Parts: sequence; structure tokens; C-alpha cells
Amino acid sequence: MKPTGKETISIAIQGGPGAFHEMASRKFFEGNEIEIQPCETFEELFYELSRGSIDFGVVAIENSVAGSILHNYNLLRKSGLQITGEVYLRIVQNLMALPGQRIENLREIHSHPVAIQQCNVYLDNLRRKGVRIVESSDTALSAKWISDNKLAGYGALASRLAAEMYGLEVLEEGVEADKANFTRFLIVASSQRNNSHSGLADSAIDKASVCFSLPHEAGSLSQVLSVLAFYNMNLTKIQSLPIVGKAWEYFFLADLMFTSYQRYRMALDAIRPLTDQFEILGEYMHGGMPAIAFETDTKYVKSIV
Repeated sequence: MKPTGKETISIAIQGGPGAFHEMASRKFFEGNEIEIQPCETFEELFYELSRGSIDFGVVAIENSVAGSILHNYNLLRKSGLQITGEVYLRIVQNLMALPGQRIENLREIHSHPVAIQQCNVYLDNLRRKGVRIVESSDTALSAKWISDNKLAGYGALASRLAAEMYGLEVLEEGVEADKANFTRFLIVASSQRNNSHSGLADSAIDKASVCFSLPHEAGSLSQVLSVLAFYNMNLTKIQSLPIVGKAWEYFFLADLMFTSYQRYRMALDAIRPLTDQFEILGEYMHGGMPAIAFETDTKYVKSIV
């Protein structure tokens, strides 16, 4: 599901303007007028969506370096919201500071814990020189904090878009360790909002996210996987999530890709009797990985702003 036309769409993101969530929003909703609604936490994002005051939310769900964001899977499952699309974004982390600063001037570097994890190889060298690495709630908000308070000697890891928005100078570009560093973002909405804008024929739907729990007995998961294989479902991801109050029992969240919507529905009918609980979290068109794996942040920002 991707709305078309020039209507203004409100989009909730975690973090401040200039965050990678905003870049993902612009990429997915390209061609639409969008209004970004920053949220301090993902809990706040899901709350605002549940109230119906925001059209869509864009939620990071996994990173190719840091892995799955389990907390967001849990929030999604409990929210009752529907996944209506996905987008992959190449993440380029940049070290930035006030204009005129140099790397050797920095005493502290602030950023989100995931961004720090992505840049640990680069940051370890600075740590050995006495630079403190400090975790914060958001990449872009770290840049804003430095800019608003004119903090000499402080740096942030964030997007080039954030540097431009907050008047900071990029001291070094692309300091992430893995140059094939991607984050997958989910586009979520209420089922009512999703249905009113979908317009997707069954033949256009080629990916689904499902959640299920299983009897706590030997072979229960392998039975489900065997059925999915029989119906030619491509299991692109499976993630376990603990069931609160039931030690060592789990929900399984699975992403399925397929070429036949009819066979996909047949596969679901076949596995439902094998599960204790079963839920479809969303049916949508898959978001293809970018063809150019190493596009620069500068090039990307210029193409979307």
C-alpha cells in the first residue's frame, strides 16, 4: 500500500526531524506531501497511531548490523495495527560538530545506541584517545542538542540531512563499519486507514508478516515450516518473542514472500490448525533492496529533498 497523489499525509516517526526515520518516510511516500510528527519513543508513536490522529507510522524493525528490534515487534503485535508496506534505507553515519571544529577537538560524541554499535570500529580509536561515547535517544536529536546549545567539543553521529537541518559540519562521512548497512522500516496504520488507501489487487501482494504460537511439544515448529515449504512460501525471516507469563514459550513472527496469493492463503489455512494462536500482521508489496548498495548519504539526500 502506497498512497498516490498530492494529499498531505501525517507520518509519526521516532526521533526528531532529520532522523533516518524521516528519510525512510520521504523515500516510501515520495510523490505525496507529508507532515512529519516526531515522537520521543516508539511507545508514543504507537499510542498516537492508535488514537487515529496520525495517518501512518514508520518504524525501524531490523538492521543488517545490529539485528532485530525486538521491542518494536512486541509493540506491533500488541497494538492491533497493520503493516501496510516496508522500505529499506542505506544507513550512512556521519560524524558532525559545530562549524570550525576538528575531530581532535572532540571530548564527547553522542548518538543513539544502535548508531554507536554500527560505528564501534571507528569509535574505538577515539575511545583510546579519551573521547567519551555517550548514548542518547536519537541521532538527529543529538545533532540538534549540540546546535541549540552551541556545544564546542561535542560531536554527534547522524545523517547528513540532520547536519544540514541543524547547521553542523560533517567532520567525517560514512564512519559505519559495514558499508552494506541497511535498516528495514515498516509502514504501519490502523486497519481502517490501510483499507481506505490500499487499492492493491491480490496479485500485487507478494509479502506477508504473520505471528503464531505453538503447542509446547516436540516437532511443532518443524511441522509448520514443512507446510510452508510445501506451498513454496519463501521464509525470509523468523523471529521468536517470549510469551510473558509462560517461561520458555514463544510467539514466532515470520515474514513470507510468495508469487501466488492463492497458494499463500492455502498455506495459512493449512498451518492454522497446527498453531495455538495465529494472526496476520500485514499483507503488502515487498520493498526491494536498493540496486546500488553503496550510494552515499549526500547523493541520497539530494535526491529526496
